[in-house]
Amino acid sequence: MTSMIRKSVLGVAGLAFAGGVFAGPIAAHADTGPVTGKPVAVQADKPDSGKLIPHGVQGKQSHISLNDEQTGNAKAIIAATKKAGLPERAAVISIATSLQESKLENLGHLGDRNDHDSLGLFQQRPSSGWGTPEQITDPEYSTTAFLKGLKQVDGWQDMPLTEAAQTVQVSAYPDAYAQWEKQAAHIVAQHWNS
Repeated sequence: MTSMIRKSVLGVAGLAFAGGVFAGPIAAHADTGPVTGKPVAVQADKPDSGKLIPHGVQGKQSHISLNDEQTGNAKAIIAATKKAGLPERAAVISIATSLQESKLENLGHLGDRNDHDSLGLFQQRPSSGWGTPEQITDPEYSTTAFLKGLKQVDGWQDMPLTEAAQTVQVSAYPDAYAQWEKQAAHIVAQHWNS
């Protein structure tokens, strides 16, 4: 997708970014609010839904249709999670975080709509120590960096998703991650064993 088309699509989607991430980086993100649309009933039965959504979901859930690029990025997050030796729940947290930060798009610099130098699936910032722009826009690298931050959070496995994600990301809108939990669990259930 060309840069101009990508900017147009993102503009229509109403994405606005205002920061980076933590575990090194600290950020403040613009709240894009819940994505409107029909809530999707999800039966996350493979792997065990108790592992995917152990606390149930918090608040209204959002859902977007994924294109091939977004699905590929979700699969890359799952592969990096497996490679790191972490369970399905870590993949759910990672995918929900990426859904909030970039809608699973591996974003480059967005010009005036990009605050600071946030890039990639997780809107990580080179200036905050997450890596080079080339590293941050590599899905495996950026996921591994996010997971490294997650592993540093004591008790992340037992936290509600939005608390775990917020502890790593340090967003100005800490509850925004919760809206993506069902879709993230559905994605992990669908692709964990594929």
